[in-house]
Amino acid sequence: MRHLYGSLALAALLGCGTPTLAQEYKTLHEKAIVVDTHNDVLISVLEGLRLEDDLSGKTHSDLARFKQGGVDVQIFSVWSDETYGKGKGFDFANLQIDSLNAIVNRNPDKMMLARTPDEVMQAVQQNKMAAMIGLEGGHMIEDNLTYLEELHKRGTSYMTLTWNNSTSWASSAMDEASGKLPKSKKGLNKFGKQVVRKMNELGMMVDLSHVGERTFWDAIKTTTKPVIVSHSCVHSFNPHFRNLKDDQIKAIGKNGGVIHLNFFSGFLDPDYDKRMSAFRANHKAEVDSLRKLNKSSIEVYEWAMAHYPEEAATLRPPLSLLLDHLDHIVKLVGVEHVGLGSDFDGITSTPKQLDSVADMPVITRELLARGYSEEDIKKILGENFMRVFRANVGA
Repeated sequence: MRHLYGSLALAALLGCGTPTLAQEYKTLHEKAIVVDTHNDVLISVLEGLRLEDDLSGKTHSDLARFKQGGVDVQIFSVWSDETYGKGKGFDFANLQIDSLNAIVNRNPDKMMLARTPDEVMQAVQQNKMAAMIGLEGGHMIEDNLTYLEELHKRGTSYMTLTWNNSTSWASSAMDEASGKLPKSKKGLNKFGKQVVRKMNELGMMVDLSHVGERTFWDAIKTTTKPVIVSHSCVHSFNPHFRNLKDDQIKAIGKNGGVIHLNFFSGFLDPDYDKRMSAFRANHKAEVDSLRKLNKSSIEVYEWAMAHYPEEAATLRPPLSLLLDHLDHIVKLVGVEHVGLGSDFDGITSTPKQLDSVADMPVITRELLARGYSEEDIKKILGENFMRVFRANVGA
């Protein structure tokens, strides 16, 4: 998904708290395996940007900022919208995988492609970022299990069963929430259940972000392995159709899966859309002019932050709200079932203090401040994901 974000200097936030806490959270963050299960920057790469360059102000991500943020494992989203249907989706997915492979090949000292838990650990031991692949949208397999197998062979570790669009075999959250989808079209059909079983057989994680409630429950009943939710939040805090209800959270806990929290302001804060709409209305002429110049959403928002800093700063929710979503999951099902799935470069607005991948350590700082133990923080930052990854591949 593509939305709006702004900047806040990392130096300003590092001054928070005592020197002891500052050193403690930095040390812990460095020791932990930090996993982010969802980043959309490959689309920007296809548009001509290079991750080796300083992309500040253009993207949330580049290689230097991944390193600064202590990201050990990044799952790069291979994404397309519904226009890449039958005859296009599979090829477009492979094009993005080719792009990731090219980045890895250009930077063998900084990153490596990881297909297995052992390869992830090899990358970490070599002080390289483990680059993994997640397919965001089952429409890209074009109703073809052979395509699913081929994408898995190329390193795809998870597949999000739907994006916002439904497939012929699974209904999406957006379509189910619209109320326009007939009951007969909701959930997984026979082929959809076959897809889930094939993923279990291959060792490919089933991702339930974006799926409709009926699809969610059908998938939970069908899978024989723990699932992930790669980038979603909590419905009881914000009743957005992309967020998980408490009974779904409990089902994932029972399944042994992990929910990875999305950083998008619009999923975290129920009032964000109202504030954003008012801001755009107040500055419509200027925003429209920038869009006519083909400026990206991030570049438009950076301009707004620079020209209307006080007004723009009120748009973003506090970092504490992300931690509130996390606390809720922990209280419901335990610390073993929550992780981080930023959605950086697929979103445009993030909580204050989380401006880019470079700022991931602030989450560790806030977890310590809330009283989480080092053991539990390590689980949240990456060990929970690694457990599910191992369970799926049989390692």
